Amino acid sequence: MSVALLWVVTPNVEISNCFGFFDSVRDGNWLLESSRCISRDWGSFRAKKSRKQKWKSCSLSTDLKYSCVGESGLESRNHFPVLSSMVANTAGEMTISSEQKVYDVVLKQAALVKKQLRSSVDLDVRPDIVLPGNLSLLSEAYDRCGEVCAEYAKTFYLGTLLMTPERRRAIWAIYVWCRRTDELVDGPNASHITPTALDRWESRLEDLFQGQPFDMLDAALSDTVAKFPVDIQPFKDMIEGMRMDLRKSRYKNFDELYLYCYYVAGTVGLMSVPVMGIAPESQAMTESVYNAALALGIANQLTNILRDVGEDATRGRIYLPQDELAQAGLSDEDIFAGKVTDKWRNFMKNQIKRARMFFDEAEKGVKELSAASRWPVWASLLLYSQILDEIEANDYNNFTKRAYVSKGKKLLALPIAYTRALIPPSTTQSLLTKA
Repeated sequence: MSVALLWVVTPNVEISNCFGFFDSVRDGNWLLESSRCISRDWGSFRAKKSRKQKWKSCSLSTDLKYSCVGESGLESRNHFPVLSSMVANTAGEMTISSEQKVYDVVLKQAALVKKQLRSSVDLDVRPDIVLPGNLSLLSEAYDRCGEVCAEYAKTFYLGTLLMTPERRRAIWAIYVWCRRTDELVDGPNASHITPTALDRWESRLEDLFQGQPFDMLDAALSDTVAKFPVDIQPFKDMIEGMRMDLRKSRYKNFDELYLYCYYVAGTVGLMSVPVMGIAPESQAMTESVYNAALALGIANQLTNILRDVGEDATRGRIYLPQDELAQAGLSDEDIFAGKVTDKWRNFMKNQIKRARMFFDEAEKGVKELSAASRWPVWASLLLYSQILDEIEANDYNNFTKRAYVSKGKKLLALPIAYTRALIPPSTTQSLLTKA
């Protein structure tokens, strides 16, 4: 199952080999052999950077709003449809809903941000002194992340060029880590990946958050999370989404599917908004912007799911709510048969409608982002939402026809996205506006 990373990406060929992690998985050691990923000087770099000497740069720009809190129980037409905080299981017992679990992660991010802001009396904290050689290697690490982003996410990469250098490099680093993580279970070497391999990947994540990167790509993210108050939990949650792909191929209801979509895509919103920043003139509540970022991730992943029904079925996977299939008079056998019927068309209409509701919610937050960050996000939103249009144009045949947006339509969408990005945040009272 492809992961929606909030960015428009092109199909990869052998990017996994570039990232080098799989050799260490197969050989049972932590040394990466890929010369494209590790500088020959990296060993000396890591030796110079002891555990006590971390790059804890805290350059919190005053034009960023880092708070991250969410809203629960949003069920009106003005908000994206999330579930109530409590749901009943098959035994009739009340359990915490997926929406509430996501909300708890958002609150954790908020606590981290508030703590960091309280401890940062001087907002222009200088980073620890770093040796010139280390700076050179770090610059090389960010450059490599930019190269990967340019190769596999062309549209998004172009948009990042409008960002400030610090934000641009940070977003590249986050993108590359998400891409590497997705490739563990969805790339050419996915058959070699085991739960133990994901545990090792998570251990590496913890190390880089402690200022101990393993390779040059890790180093870029390690520097990023030292500069921006990004919590580790969304990153861990994305890895948990990969674990779900190893053990789960069916989803009983939308509550289960929502949690999966959050793990593999909604997490990117929590990772990215602290870097992209919210426009200083925005009157929106910060939690609303983060909810919109989550909504875009959910919308993109739901779109991926609807686009890839036939492809996923060939792998024995069905990423559709089982209870809703049953309500529509459909079953797994109908999916595997791959026949477009009136029942299927009606089912797909409802699924597309829900995805569009998430896109609508996302739009409310994109315009509140900092001016330099809006274009790539608008481009992603417009292009991904057009995939839904293409599914409809294919008469809902997502079994044998792959819905895609043509190059011509992509080119037409870019100036539209740029124009929307120029529109400043609304200063009038709205549901997103602070009281």
